[in-house]
Amino acid sequence: MESETIEECLNRMKKEGYQPVRRMEKPIFEERTTKSTKEYVPVRQQIVFEGILIEGEQ
Repeated sequence: MESETIEECLNRMKKEGYQPVRRMEKPIFEERTTKSTKEYVPVRQQIVFEGILIEGEQ
């Protein structure tokens, strides 16, 4: 979720029976216009975890 910390995310995944197997990071850009030129500036980074269901948990 957008407002949670990495630790909170990993704890939520564990509670739901998932184990993280891959972490992906991608920048989020914002378009800014300066003197009639468009610029794309990174404003934050999105972190996405890929998980697998832990065997025996459902």
